[in-house]
Formats: sequence, C-alpha cells, structure tokens
Amino acid sequence: MAVGEAVEEVDDAARDGRPAKQRRSLLKELPLLIGVALLLSLVIKTFLVQPFSIPSGSMQNTLQLNDRVLVDKLTPWFGAEPERGEVVVFHDPDNWLAGLPEPSPNPLRKALGLVGLMPPADEKNLIKRVVAVAGDTVECKGTGPLKVNGRALDEPYVHPGNTPCSDDEGGQFKVTVPAGMIWVMGDHRQDSRDSRYHQQDKHHGFVPVDDVVGRAVLVGWPPTRWATLPVPDTFRP
Repeated sequence: MAVGEAVEEVDDAARDGRPAKQRRSLLKELPLLIGVALLLSLVIKTFLVQPFSIPSGSMQNTLQLNDRVLVDKLTPWFGAEPERGEVVVFHDPDNWLAGLPEPSPNPLRKALGLVGLMPPADEKNLIKRVVAVAGDTVECKGTGPLKVNGRALDEPYVHPGNTPCSDDEGGQFKVTVPAGMIWVMGDHRQDSRDSRYHQQDKHHGFVPVDDVVGRAVLVGWPPTRWATLPVPDTFRP
C-alpha cells in the first residue's frame, strides 16, 4: 500500500471516530451477533415462553380478538399438567378448526414465525379455559350452572349476558374426564366451539394433555390490556 493510501485510510477512520480495524471487526461480528440473537429467540420460544395471537372472540371478555398472550412453555417440561381454571393454548386435537376461515398472515407475521417470535403461520392452535381434569365429572343442565364433581361453579369470568351452559344440542352433557385428558370451555359460552361441541370426535371432546402447548399467563399486547391471567378463586380449594 502506498503511503498516500495509508494516510487516506487513517483520515477516513478518524472522521468516523474509530480505527479502521475496529470498523472491519464490527462488520465481521455482525452476522455472528444476529445468529446468536436468532438462536436465543428459538431457545426461548421452544423451552420458555412464546407469544400467541387470539384469533377469535371465544374467550371474551377475558381475552379480546387480536390480543397477544405470553404462554408459559417451561413448566410442562418439569411434569406439570394443566389445572382447573387455567387458560391454556393447545394444538387442534381433531379438526376443531375445520370449516373456519384460514388465517392470512402478513409478511411480518410470517417472518416472526420463522425466527420463533410467534408460532408458525400454518400452526393450528386454540385457547380455552380448563374446567375439568382427569377424574372429574363435569356437567351442564339447562342454562347452568356448570357443575364439576357435583359442585356448582361461580364463574365471574363468563361473558356478560351469557349463561354458564348452553341449552342446545351439544351444550347438555355429563362426562367424566379420562386419564391424560382435560375438558375445556371458552369464557364466551355462547360463542365457543369447545369440548361440548366435539363429543363425536376421536377424543370425545376431551383434549389430550400432550396436545397442550402451555399456560397463558399474561396479556402482553396491546399495552392498554396488560394483565396477568391467574386461576380464578372459583377453582381454588
């Protein structure tokens, strides 16, 4: 390199406020930093927490359409199973979403799915409240109340104007939850195609615990809706 060229490179570096070697080092490290960030997001998504978008009004008013919830995916790794009162995200057990419009995610949503910051765009998940677990007998007669093991539940989270049970075909039932299964219902009882309406599927309306992705613990978006999702006192001993 000529002396004049070396002086020119030094002058350029000085104008940038940092040495030329440092600028070259940052350019080399940038792909590594991006790769580490993507790896961390994938690990967090796989083992810790993941955001999910609410696709319908079946959980109103607890959750609103297009809310983003954070789902705890860690505790199931330690053998914890869903409990009564929890709001859970689960994979479609047996074509529960059949006949519903397919989502049309925008490019940003697809990109977030690819890096693990949102579920994959083609992944079919639902979100409901667990009302009964293995060994429980759950029943609805008339418009309610909903009963679990013979005890009538006080359900303040049910959508205003709804009745705890639906007096229609499918809305009337008395079942005992088998081992490894849960029974789920939406808080918007008259607008939720939940366990009640899938009793003819291969699981008889029950959701396999193995299909549960995790428990929704927090409404994270929009900021005006920030709130935790605790188990209601209804289900506490």
